[in-house]
Amino acid sequence: MAMYTNEDNDQFLPLRETVYKKLRKQILTGELKPGERLMEIHLANKLDVSRTPIREAIRELELEGLVTIIPRSGAQVAQISEKELRDVLEVRRSLDALCSELACRRATSTDKDRLKKACQAFEEATEKGNSVAIAGADVAFHEIITQATENHRLIEIVHNLADQMYRYRFEYIRDDTNYGQLIKEHRALMNAIVDGDAEKASGIAKQHIDRQEESVLRHLREGESTQQKPRKRRPSAAAAPGSRKPDQGAGI
Repeated sequence: MAMYTNEDNDQFLPLRETVYKKLRKQILTGELKPGERLMEIHLANKLDVSRTPIREAIRELELEGLVTIIPRSGAQVAQISEKELRDVLEVRRSLDALCSELACRRATSTDKDRLKKACQAFEEATEKGNSVAIAGADVAFHEIITQATENHRLIEIVHNLADQMYRYRFEYIRDDTNYGQLIKEHRALMNAIVDGDAEKASGIAKQHIDRQEESVLRHLREGESTQQKPRKRRPSAAAAPGSRKPDQGAGI
């Protein structure tokens, strides 16, 4: 199931499915953060539904790996682990490189025109600074490359991995210091595909994923460091400079 489905049709879905899609989007876009507890009552009040569709949606999200159930504690948004990140991006690195190579050989003039427009749309999205819009423009750009391969099995595999990839992609895009580099990489990849340079396109695609992995890993480690950093204990009044300790009576 793709992250970028049309939400205009949600009104025709069963309530459980509507709740599932809303919670799923909030997790993938970071609105619900890794480790955050999912309180059924709170979510039911927030979404104006009963607890039953919330409970059903949470079970479905658990099966998808986006939610973790902790015994005697309840449900929480699954953490992004370094191992999971490396596993997903290792596969995606090879797939993106292959898609780029095949797109160089098979992209039509229409595909190339669409890719140029998608590249421009991505740059315009970064100027506005809306992370959700940037992520959507990024997905659209890479989707054109994927479709240009004309390999239906490859397209299916890429789509199956898309939602897991989206979570890491969003973590990367949220850091606006990456925007300049992202624009350069998109332009370079577009130009390589338009020119039909398969070797160059493959290399750019791999570097694109490598930089993403480095950036997200850095953020994960910084977050862990912040959480584990012990608080500095404020000195008590008794230990303050110039103060008298409790057992230091006058004249001793």
